[in-house]
Amino acid sequence: QVQLEESGGGLVQPGGSLRLSCAASGSILSIDDMRWYRQAPGKERELVAAITSGGSTNYADSVKGRFTISRDNAKNTVLLQMNSLKPEDTAVYYCNADGKVASSTGSIWSVLWGQGTQVTVSS
Repeated sequence: QVQLEESGGGLVQPGGSLRLSCAASGSILSIDDMRWYRQAPGKERELVAAITSGGSTNYADSVKGRFTISRDNAKNTVLLQMNSLKPEDTAVYYCNADGKVASSTGSIWSVLWGQGTQVTVSS
């Protein structure tokens, strides 16, 4: 079974830092883009950061200069370093990836989601 598993969430004071990690496991043949989304209570899920397999990145305007996304292709992992955290960054953060997974017929293209990890920024 293919899955994404996040870790690293928690409670931090404003101005603090957290690093989120997401590891893909299972019958994964290749991963294309990897992303971090977040969803705050009462709000729609939004894209926070994305990274291609070649390392190109893009960020939501609200996190530019504070968050950094990176990945290790050999380990099928993606990280999100979050600095200068603000109360408005409080949300459940989800890892997302596009990739090919093994199937009984060879391979299929899949969109994968993690279960989410809570980030709370509060004094």
